[in-house]
Amino acid sequence: MSTNTTQTDADCAITAGCDAIEMIIEPRAKDLGGFSVRRCLPVRERRNIGPWIFFDEMGLAHFPAGEGVNVRPHPHINLATVTYLFTGEILHRDSLGSEQAIRPGDINLMVAGKGIVHSERERPEVHNVPHSLHGLQLWLALPEADEETAPAFYHYPSATIPALEIADVPVRVLIGSAYGITSPVKCFFDTLYIEADLKAGQQLILPNSVERGLYVLSGEITLQDTKITAHQLVVLHAAEGVCITATHAARIALIGGEHIGKRYVEWNFVSSRRDRIEQAKADWQAGRFAKVPGDEAEFIPLPAN
Repeated sequence: MSTNTTQTDADCAITAGCDAIEMIIEPRAKDLGGFSVRRCLPVRERRNIGPWIFFDEMGLAHFPAGEGVNVRPHPHINLATVTYLFTGEILHRDSLGSEQAIRPGDINLMVAGKGIVHSERERPEVHNVPHSLHGLQLWLALPEADEETAPAFYHYPSATIPALEIADVPVRVLIGSAYGITSPVKCFFDTLYIEADLKAGQQLILPNSVERGLYVLSGEITLQDTKITAHQLVVLHAAEGVCITATHAARIALIGGEHIGKRYVEWNFVSSRRDRIEQAKADWQAGRFAKVPGDEAEFIPLPAN
């Protein structure tokens, strides 16, 4: 679906500018073995933005033939994962028996609930030739009432994700509602996730939310007199009419949603209860999680403290 919405220069003048910025987070580089990611959440100063509790940018990474993404089976509880690619492909498998190639523009939503195991590898057709990967890996907290829900897997092909233009700026509403349209992706909390591509000089009024984080994937933008460069995550105050301007061609992602209560995060486990994480750690060590059909031979061991 594609529509066009007009915003005026007068609209963009109604901006909180620097007053809209709570903090700017510089990502930390993390080596995942073979390629690195930029990790923005969680950090000590900010554990989450709305229900979003984990935010990694993967790549852009270039792999020669025979190398690439090879993440062995590992567990999750009490959260949902979102995988979104700009370039490349990942083969998702999980303990429910799901097997799905994730391609650019798709939304891959895996609800761990009471427990799930998955792996992220590559099909031979991808692995055996030179290839590239670029995308976002995000985690969502689940409401306490849904933390122990049955695990589930949802795949939304790119063509099912709504798109529109705001004053000639292409925007996709990946999760939640913005600019009068709503994504089909399942939500548990009030959740927001959009992306936009701006040419140099273009402006975009950001949808409001109780909590918001603006990530610049490439290029450069300004919020009034504050310059935001590639790979910075800007935590925004709730305010109407916040407008960004692209000083160079820029791709941005905006995440947000309602305020949630405290969540504990350890390794791949997230929960509102510390004892639930301890139980999950013991269950993984004892081999009590389900296996991934077709990928049973390997697993990632629980890290030593």
